[in-house]
Amino acid sequence: MRRLGSSPLAFPDFKGATRRLVVLNVVGYFVLALAGLLAPEATSHVLERLVFVPFTFLHGWVWTPLTYSLVHPTGLVMLTFFEMLSLYFLAGFLEPFHGDSWLTGLYVSSVLGTAIAALLLYAGGAAIGHPVDQIPLFGCFGPIFGMLIVIGVLYGDMEFLMFFVISIKARYMAVIYGLVAIAYLFTEQKVYAFAQIGGALAGWLYVKLLPRRGASFLLSEQWYGMRNRYYRWKRRRAAKKFEVYMRSQGRTVKFDGQGRQIDDDHNDRSRWN
Repeated sequence: MRRLGSSPLAFPDFKGATRRLVVLNVVGYFVLALAGLLAPEATSHVLERLVFVPFTFLHGWVWTPLTYSLVHPTGLVMLTFFEMLSLYFLAGFLEPFHGDSWLTGLYVSSVLGTAIAALLLYAGGAAIGHPVDQIPLFGCFGPIFGMLIVIGVLYGDMEFLMFFVISIKARYMAVIYGLVAIAYLFTEQKVYAFAQIGGALAGWLYVKLLPRRGASFLLSEQWYGMRNRYYRWKRRRAAKKFEVYMRSQGRTVKFDGQGRQIDDDHNDRSRWN
């Protein structure tokens, strides 16, 4: 992966997966805000079924590890604004280098990693006799931290303007945010901090374990591999049936393990004419 030097402050392109992710989150915010005005009680029940809580997930609400990231409480306007701004800048930076599907895979992986980390924290606390409060997760803070870590790993020499003032390399900015998250583990916000670290770890694993073309490329390769193995199996089965048929006709043909015919130089080829 090539390294980049310093870059001036500039807005990235708003297109592709970056635009879809930002628009999806913004639409989710305004839909919930409007629903809260029209039917506050019903909206509250809907929100309970969208946020991620380990207890409800373990009791059948299996969609919540994905839907929680689209929930942005209307009372936290500035938090949502900075989330969307961070998502726009980080995703917009990564997409030109890696493509649409790669970025989408990274986002989804970090969303799931955040939920898994929260689930492990609750399970671990219960196992050692120190249960953790069932605090619902919401927002896309996990994938944002995951993208930041990925930028720090792949483009560590790239310089950003922290708070639009301080010039700092990406790797140092990722380390600072990581230390802040670790510090929050010792506060009442430990659930969110641990979950955020899970999102960052999922982003790091996504880069290290998956091909550069992303999860969709890996899945397509697996799909074509399964399809080819199925066709080879059909060919071997057809070859065996053909061998039996030819023996019943007093002729002998042989096939290899891939179902391909083996030429026998000692056979009398004139009998095939």
